[in-house]
Amino acid sequence: MIFKRRDKPPLLERMREIMYPRKGVWRGLTYLRKRMHRLPDSPHRIALGFACGAFASFTPFFGFHFVIAAALAWLMRGNLLASAFGTAVGNPLSFPFIAAASLQLGWLILGEKPHAVDEGFSFHWLVENLELIFLPYLVGGIAPGLLTAFGAYWLIGPLVEAYQERRRRKLESLAAQRRRVIDAELSAYSAHDRREGDDA
Repeated sequence: MIFKRRDKPPLLERMREIMYPRKGVWRGLTYLRKRMHRLPDSPHRIALGFACGAFASFTPFFGFHFVIAAALAWLMRGNLLASAFGTAVGNPLSFPFIAAASLQLGWLILGEKPHAVDEGFSFHWLVENLELIFLPYLVGGIAPGLLTAFGAYWLIGPLVEAYQERRRRKLESLAAQRRRVIDAELSAYSAHDRREGDDA
């Protein structure tokens, strides 16, 4: 591929880049915020799309969060691109907390916490007993996912609306300045033509 790196970085460096990007987490969040603000859609649809992505992050379907978020946004008439941004709620820093909350709540609801979790959790045990983790994660992720989605909707909507209103006023001000410049140039040309006519 043309844009593929010639020297692939070591695995540990790639893992560190995922957990803490070289350019900083805040820079990535700032970029995400700006892209969200500039989406060409209504604040309601953008906030709804982002909320769908946030909810999808609480499901145990890792690798399919984008697909689930897009499907939910399509069904609810939200913005599809905003739904992709919303999946950023689930990231390497937040997934441990999301998984812990979802599993604990799921086990509480279903009333079947595996004894092996208390005795000693291992990756080998997880692979062999995936069904004991998947269903509680799925059930337990619904409530915190919905709470996060509602919070994201009520937070993102007003922010996008304020940004779009500020951007609209700025564009109107620039358009008015351009009109004034054009009117001044036209007036200057008209005065020049009148002077030439009088001299003739």
